[in-house]
Amino acid sequence: MLTHMLKAKLHMAKVTQAELWYDGSCAIDADLVKLAGMREFEQIDIYNVSNGERFHTYIILAEAGSGTFSMNGAAARKVGVGDRVIIATYGYFTDAELSAHKPKLVYLNEDNTVNRTSDSIPTQDKDTLPLKN
Repeated sequence: MLTHMLKAKLHMAKVTQAELWYDGSCAIDADLVKLAGMREFEQIDIYNVSNGERFHTYIILAEAGSGTFSMNGAAARKVGVGDRVIIATYGYFTDAELSAHKPKLVYLNEDNTVNRTSDSIPTQDKDTLPLKN
């Protein structure tokens, strides 16, 4: 049996562009794509923390080191420049693969530089709320 699991996420990216008339997709700084173990043309889920929108698109590469997160085509209608988003990829894993699987989590600062990386999320309990980035 295969289980659908979180593979990677870019947490709290700041949208730098919204280009309605560009080919539909999400352009992401190539260095951040690589760091998160994501791939060009991979399907992504985008969760807009600023307005609650949730949608799918795919990755295209933006200039390495640019900090770019550009929502293009129809995705441009789901965000505003400056919105904070979570970008996630998922994969299917066998039971054997799950025993060693750890997602790649990349936490970003407001300027889209890397704050930290991790492979786990702390257990949420009443004493850790509210969680802050």
